[in-house]
Formats: sequence, structure tokens, C-alpha cells
Amino acid sequence: MTKHLLPPVYTLAAADVAELTRSQRQADGVRVFRGGYVSRSVELTLPLTVRAALQVLPEGALASHSTAGALLGAPVGAGLPLDFTVRPGTYRARRLGLRIHVRSLGAGDEIRLDGLPTTSGAQTWLDLAAVLADDELVAVGDALWRLGHLDAEILAERLARANGARGVVRARACAPLLSPLAMSRPESLLRYWLLTSPLPDPQPQVAIHDRWGRVVAHGDLGYPEWRVLLEYEGRQHADQEQFGRDVDRYSLMGADGWLVLRFAGRHITGPTVVVERTRRALLSRGWRPGAD
Repeated sequence: MTKHLLPPVYTLAAADVAELTRSQRQADGVRVFRGGYVSRSVELTLPLTVRAALQVLPEGALASHSTAGALLGAPVGAGLPLDFTVRPGTYRARRLGLRIHVRSLGAGDEIRLDGLPTTSGAQTWLDLAAVLADDELVAVGDALWRLGHLDAEILAERLARANGARGVVRARACAPLLSPLAMSRPESLLRYWLLTSPLPDPQPQVAIHDRWGRVVAHGDLGYPEWRVLLEYEGRQHADQEQFGRDVDRYSLMGADGWLVLRFAGRHITGPTVVVERTRRALLSRGWRPGAD
């Protein structure tokens, strides 16, 4: 019997106070970091892993970079090491599985997400600008905007006071390309590749109208002037019911004169195929280089 009940996330010191023996601690707790444990009675999620890390980090530490991005719902990896930020002058203990950054943060650069101290959407995106490729950075920015964690005004304010920060040049170049209308990372990648190609800029979420003017479908990306659409087919499209809806949607698009290009995971490893097939489709519909 233990002297006190332990929460799902606890430290070695708390386990000692509760008088857990070493064998009891090994049976109950998953040691995620030196001194930080999560009980086997709960699922080891990213938020709980972050809580365990915060138990052994200095006061004022907050999740940042990829860890903050994952908590905010952006398409970034959430594996170890976890990223945290502390303010200048804070002691940084080295622990396996944790990567500690030092940043001077403003009042609006920190938020609470389900009780977890986390860098804001704008600060997270600026931090990631130093480590992500441009297309992935745009995909993360699109997701953060779509999920309500940043917008053009908030991002402009953060970038305006970011002189000298790592990645700020890349962030300022990519910021105008962000859109909350991209519904997934693949859609964002396709859009970025086309925006930075010699082709016309595509429109996201193009509305398709029937002959009575009703919206009957939306295309992921498109060129209304030339009636060309681009669609990304994720795994969810393999579902039988979803497949049937897609067939109906594509039939409606084709019946109204739209040329639909469909892309899948095999096509998002680089821009070459996407840009070349889009170029050929536009040419077939009357677009000419230099005429747009």
C-alpha cells in the first residue's frame, strides 16, 4: 500500500513520498524522462509526455518548435526529442529525450493549451522556419491558420519584431503564401509547388456550380478561367461510401466541362510531376505562357 495516491503523471520524488517501492514503480510507471513517469493505467499520449517533461524542467519552460506544432495540430513529427523553450538566464539541465532552446518571448508568444504552457501559433511557426523546408513550412502555417492558431494580422505583428531571429527571412518570404483554405498537408504542398512555379497561381477550394447556379462540389485547387481542377486523394477516399461520393462529384465536374487531375501520396514527394501535368492540362485548355 502506498501512503498517498499518485496522479497519472508524477516525479520520482513524488513516488518516494508515496512510498512506492522500486518494483512497484517499475510495475506502475513508464519512465519517459529521468525523474518523470507516466502511469501505465493511462495511454501514453503526447500531452501526457509533455506534462511529464514539465515536471522535471525549470519553472517557466514551455513546449515549442515541433512539440508545440504537434500539440497545436500541425503536420509535424511529434517524436523524441521533445522541444521546450526557456527564457534567457534559466538553468538548462541536460536530459535525454529533451531539447531545450533559449528565447526572449513577448507576452503574446505563450499560450495555455489544455493547461500546457506552449508557444503561440505565430511563435511556433517562426521557430519552425529555421528548420523546415519552405513547402513544409507553408503546410504547417496553413494548418495553424485553419485551426485558428494564427492569422495574417497576428503573424505580421510577430514577424515585425523578429529581426535577427533564426529563420525570420524564410518566414517573411513564406508568410504571404499561407491560406486557411488548404484542408491538408498534401493540399498545401501542391499549392506551394504551383505558386512557386511558372504557372498561374491556383485558387484553393474552387466552388463548382451546376446549371442552376447551385454549388454542387468543391475542388481542392483549381483554375476557373481554364476549368482545370486538382484533387488530392488521401486514404479516406478508399472508403466505399466516400469513393461513391467522389465518383458522383467527379462526374458532376466532368459534365460541366472541368478537367480533373487527381494526385495521391506517390505524387507528393516532389513538385516535378504535379507541375508538369498541371502545365499540360492548362495548355490543353488554352493557357499560354506569358498570357496570364
